Amino acid sequence: MTGPAGVRNVYLDWNATTPPLPAVLDAMRAAAETAWANPSSVHRAGRTARAVVERAREAVAELGGVEPRDVVFTSGATEANNLALRHAPAIVTSRLEHPSVVRVAEALEAAGGVVRWVHVPESGALDPDAVIAATEGLPAGFVVAWMAANHETGVLQAVRAVQDAVRARGGRLHVDAVQAVGKVDARDWRAGDTTSIAAHKIRGPKGIGALLLRSPGIPRPVLLGGAQERGIRPGTIDAIAAAGFGVAAAHARDGGPERYAALAPLRDRLERAALRGASINGSAPRLPHVANLSFHAFRGDELVAALDLDGVRASSGSACSAGTTERSPVIEAMVGRARAESAVRFSLGESTTREDVDAAISVLDRAISRRSSSP
Repeated sequence: MTGPAGVRNVYLDWNATTPPLPAVLDAMRAAAETAWANPSSVHRAGRTARAVVERAREAVAELGGVEPRDVVFTSGATEANNLALRHAPAIVTSRLEHPSVVRVAEALEAAGGVVRWVHVPESGALDPDAVIAATEGLPAGFVVAWMAANHETGVLQAVRAVQDAVRARGGRLHVDAVQAVGKVDARDWRAGDTTSIAAHKIRGPKGIGALLLRSPGIPRPVLLGGAQERGIRPGTIDAIAAAGFGVAAAHARDGGPERYAALAPLRDRLERAALRGASINGSAPRLPHVANLSFHAFRGDELVAALDLDGVRASSGSACSAGTTERSPVIEAMVGRARAESAVRFSLGESTTREDVDAAISVLDRAISRRSSSP
């Protein structure tokens, strides 16, 4: 794809958000015409909207391996993470987590609650034994918050290795599966008693996500209001967004991991080309489409800006920190401040081609060459 003045538009920021599927947009347009009413209304228009929401709930449930009644729609994964964690008496987590988990843990700690931060190794993969050890002596109802795949490095975490021990000690395992859903085998992210997912990470719309419930007991609500979503998450559900979410969930379930596995050679090609001026952050196993690199001669935000001028869209950290000069806390926890300040994330997607990757390599080579030749 080319942009203004013939500049090729190479989008390599799929971990930030994904372009919506045409079928998702079609479903949302159809719902906007026929399912615009309040799904809680009992008249025919409301029932039509409710039917759209429930079809979407069934699709998300099938993706997540739960019953439809155990899908709680939210405004996104940030709300789902908060819903799973806000009332926990104690939390075990790490500095690898998304800000919507880390900030909740910090708030609990500031209020005098118990938070145990698990050591982050250079590999970016937590030791399951260290996670289990951190639960020793915690009060019943504690929560281990551990993401299935890191949003910045793509490193996969062994969440299944701790599920039985956490439950045996009276705790719950919460899995942030946002980056793993539709990209790896579902068994690698379905281990949680609660699991958060977001539609816009799987080619659906923004503004809708879900908390999946997989064990007895339900979380206490964070918001107070009506009885929607079993009283766990009050507020009117947008049937239009739900329609798109349902289509995206079916797409992610049907062949998603295979489509992403096919991206590994392209990701590796990009990494090989970049390694003369960079170091890889994160060890295998990783998501097949993510490369996080610290460049020796650049600040990450400077390189992202240089790439953007030549039509390559990448990221210097989590999209939730965009617009700030804050270095990546994930990379800093793994390999230190200097590497964090020079880190750039490239994340490929289903429509990324070899031509896209080669164009990105060419732009990257020019940027590195310009910096190397500068006085």
